[in-house]
Amino acid sequence: MFFPCRLARGVIVAAACLLASAAGADEAPPVWAYPIAPPDTVPPKDDGTVRHVPGSSRGYTLTEIRDLFVARDWFPDAHPPMPAVVAEGRHPDTRPCGVCHRPEGVGGPENASLAGLPADYMLRQIDDFRSGARSTGVKARTHVFRMIAALRSLSEQEIAEAVTYYAALKLPPRIHVVETDTVPANTVPSWYYTPKKDGTSEPLSGRIIEMPDDEENFVNRDYHVTFTAYVPRGSVALGERIANEGLGARIPACVACHGEGLKGIGDIPPLAGRSPSYLVRQLYEFKHGLRNGPLAAPMRANTEEMSEPEMVALAAYAASLKP
Repeated sequence: MFFPCRLARGVIVAAACLLASAAGADEAPPVWAYPIAPPDTVPPKDDGTVRHVPGSSRGYTLTEIRDLFVARDWFPDAHPPMPAVVAEGRHPDTRPCGVCHRPEGVGGPENASLAGLPADYMLRQIDDFRSGARSTGVKARTHVFRMIAALRSLSEQEIAEAVTYYAALKLPPRIHVVETDTVPANTVPSWYYTPKKDGTSEPLSGRIIEMPDDEENFVNRDYHVTFTAYVPRGSVALGERIANEGLGARIPACVACHGEGLKGIGDIPPLAGRSPSYLVRQLYEFKHGLRNGPLAAPMRANTEEMSEPEMVALAAYAASLKP
């Protein structure tokens, strides 16, 4: 969807070196959870065709869809009126929230789904991003830093309006979790995976590979697009155990804070039905001190001894639940 300077999962050695440098020598980030397209990726040219998505009377060209200062709104009746900060940006640096997180707050595997998150939780995260208490495990994911720059330019009123707007929305079910040993051979055209056109497959090898079921309309930013998340066999059962019972003294049960069905309690965020790729990134970043704001300390303690397969399992289980 976006095409700045990036790195390929295919150049695995170079990627691993960069990621290890980003995280520190103890445990490099899982390469697969931070997809970045190759630096020589060339976006498709806009031929001027007006694009449409099912159920909408609106139409936009690819150039209009790629305009990062306007949140294209296919379904204005599906949500309350967008605040200006969600709908439109300010050149040259402030992009509207709705471009990446969508007018409906569903986001994508590359970022957070904001719909239905507690307002107080979102305010904490904005403060953490702006103060530097929260960052990312991979510095090459430049869209994170563009967002941080935009957040620093917003007024308190704009922040309050955006948070109130997204907290009032509901996240629709959109992720289908499939346990498997193999996954369609894939490529990274931007911040997400998509199947190669040759119909081949490859070993999943302990990863989560999350792909839009309709890539064209995902690029169009249609919030109806669903995703298939391929996860290792046995992940959901292990994740259910971790979430509901914990693993002894090493990992406490997640429901103690995130509530039954991982639907959240108070200002503790819901995890159910959210992107498993995103959840793995957050677990890794808590574990390695890349999230240091208020209430981060308990999560760091809870993830301190969590292995990557356990993170994968917990994320797979959470994604399998209804939001």
